[in-house]
Amino acid sequence: MSMLELLQFRHSPYNEKVRWALDIKRVPHRRRSLLPGPHMGTVKRLTGHTITPVLLHDGGALDGSARIIEWLDAHHGAPALLPADPAQCEEALRIQRWFDDDLTPRIRRPVLDALLQQPGYFARIFADGAPALKRIGYACVVPLAAPLVRRGNGITGAAAIEDGHRAATEALDFVAARSAATGYLCGNAFSVADLTAASTLAVLIRPVDSPMSCPQPVARGFRALMERYARHPGAAWVHGIYARHRGARRDFDGPSEGAA
Repeated sequence: MSMLELLQFRHSPYNEKVRWALDIKRVPHRRRSLLPGPHMGTVKRLTGHTITPVLLHDGGALDGSARIIEWLDAHHGAPALLPADPAQCEEALRIQRWFDDDLTPRIRRPVLDALLQQPGYFARIFADGAPALKRIGYACVVPLAAPLVRRGNGITGAAAIEDGHRAATEALDFVAARSAATGYLCGNAFSVADLTAASTLAVLIRPVDSPMSCPQPVARGFRALMERYARHPGAAWVHGIYARHRGARRDFDGPSEGAA
């Protein structure tokens, strides 16, 4: 069996979901970080689409975080991310779909809007860990690509940005209320529901000493976005989930620890 390889973006909620799943299951794999935009040719050749993450396995390519996590749970079971109880499993999957299909794309709009106003910091975020010359070259391309990024993510104006803020508040309200009894979103254990919600909200909350912590120093405009939500009770839940379950303090390119 060939080693798994993850093609990913840095600082993307869908990619963080799969990184986290691979890490928590201790699955040996390689990672290759791509730059948004230039990634399209590579990914389309493999999957016929342009979305990340992509998991390469045994000559095949699987895209989309939910599909990849389902595959990982089937082939690398422990610890399971899907609850054993059928009703809880259905609810965890419902929460995942709600975040993946509705809340996350909306929340991403104010995040990308803030970053696109600071092309140098956009490049630092998405080329985090890349050589300095590569980051500088990418920063030069960002203003040219900004209209495509805005169009591709539904950033059509102030109303779309405000809708993203409403989604962020809705998501934070939900995790704060739902986790009040047990600390988790579905039952009394960590599941794909917590994984999905925490990965999404990490683009705003940015837990320190985690793969989603911001490159320092944080650009002023993006810091203002983070501060808008820093004191919400749901932010404390995100920090707590990362502290208890994330484990990894940083991302990497190349083989995972213990991989041949």
